[in-house]
Amino acid sequence: MTKETSAIIQPSNLNFLEQLRENNERNWFNANKPTYLKELANIELFAGELLRLMNVHDVIETPSGKKSLHRIYRDTRFSLDKTPFKTNWSGGFKRAGKSRRGGYYFHIEPGNSFVGGGFWGPNADDLKRIREEIAYDATRLREILNSDLFISNFGQLEGEQLKTTPKGFDADNEAIDLLRYKQFLLRRRFTDEEVLSDDFLYKMNEGFKAMRPFFDYMSEVLSTDINGIEII
Repeated sequence: MTKETSAIIQPSNLNFLEQLRENNERNWFNANKPTYLKELANIELFAGELLRLMNVHDVIETPSGKKSLHRIYRDTRFSLDKTPFKTNWSGGFKRAGKSRRGGYYFHIEPGNSFVGGGFWGPNADDLKRIREEIAYDATRLREILNSDLFISNFGQLEGEQLKTTPKGFDADNEAIDLLRYKQFLLRRRFTDEEVLSDDFLYKMNEGFKAMRPFFDYMSEVLSTDINGIEII
């Protein structure tokens, strides 16, 4: 494994994205396709090593680093932005089994790199169940959100929130701040310097590992009813 093709993000991986951002059109991309494929090969290797590390502390259904990656081609059918290509390397890992809830996402882009996870668009039943648990007793969730591990990695819970009280819940509930969430997202950001460091792979894995207490809580909530009886 050479430094030019290794589980380390190379300056050329970011440089290609910067060039693509300045020349986001098909003719340029096709002319530079060999360069793209070379950079992609390193990202695939990086994602494969990341998957290997993640399977130490979780059970991931995604079969390979290559399969985790998102296509660079944008779907522009319903977008005002008609540029044909994404200007980032990104991918996701699916947790195995119905009882393991939450998903992992990674995003590498000059000036905007991060790992993310959580619940982007919970369906109505899941959102109702989460809110029921929070309304009943938010102690455990607050302990997770206020822990040193959570704060040092993610700062605070992110996601779209209602401006009013969700239907069916009490505006005076002491957990009304948490009940307003419609999404439950975690994100740890990285500087370009961190992305290019030799230990970035391990920092990214640490970010994903730090999501587990939150994922374990949500998985337990979404696999039981309000009385704690398993429903899966």
